[in-house]
Amino acid sequence: MESGPAIFAGLVFALFGAGLLAWTTTRVRHGRPVAHGVSPVASATLASVAAVVALALGAWCLTHV
Repeated sequence: MESGPAIFAGLVFALFGAGLLAWTTTRVRHGRPVAHGVSPVASATLASVAAVVALALGAWCLTHV
């Protein structure tokens, strides 16, 4: 009964993390800023860390079903 919300949350975290990581990678490869008005290295690093954390939370949710 409680596995439904865990699966949903895990998939949301995983999709968000994968999308953010793909978007950040694409922006960095094309030499475009990840966030305007911020250091390119800092914004890419922060976005990458947030994406990896979201992927880890998604994996954690899905393994505890």
